[in-house]
Amino acid sequence: MTATEPGAGLRDAIVVPGIGRVSVEPDVASVRLGVMVTRPTAAAAREEAAVTMTAVLGAIAAAGVERRDVRTALVSLHPVMEHRPDRDPRVTGYQLANRVDVTVRDLDATGAVVDGALAAGATSLDGLGFRLEDRMTAEAEARTSAVADARSRAEALASAAGVSLGSVLGIVEGGAAPGPSPRGGFAMQALAASADTPIEGGSQDVVVAVVVTFAID
Repeated sequence: MTATEPGAGLRDAIVVPGIGRVSVEPDVASVRLGVMVTRPTAAAAREEAAVTMTAVLGAIAAAGVERRDVRTALVSLHPVMEHRPDRDPRVTGYQLANRVDVTVRDLDATGAVVDGALAAGATSLDGLGFRLEDRMTAEAEARTSAVADARSRAEALASAAGVSLGSVLGIVEGGAAPGPSPRGGFAMQALAASADTPIEGGSQDVVVAVVVTFAID
């Protein structure tokens, strides 16, 4: 909390920061699922990966995810090289990777999406995260709280200095962003076919920072 000094460009004013924080529950999950296949030929790797990914996509759809919420994130094909000191490097096979980003709008179905995809042949699972689809309401609430926080700081400064706080001369918003990390997570427990993967979205903080300039009466 700082008060402007004479000659600093803003006379008879108090400039203070304000922070507003609102805890929200996410309503959308995002997860990346992938298939990786290594076979002696590129054609064989491509064919098997295509069959497996088709099964994975079918499982994702069966869990209630719409087609518009599935996006291909990566398709790559690389030779697998053998390196030996007594001979030149040689190609021993080809590795094909295919990954998709999935948006799950029903959080209760996230575990079913993961389990179904793994059961269908997915070989990788990463990038699981949670977010709020529409942040506008939470940001508006955090913004109001940030300005109130700035006023509280300014009033404390004015009281300590023995002056009266006047009207607002200006407000600069420093931005709106989620907190450093969600509270909650998911447990990668017992991925066997007989167990359900427990996944929890937890809660997240929406934070707004402002700088408010108040006049000194």
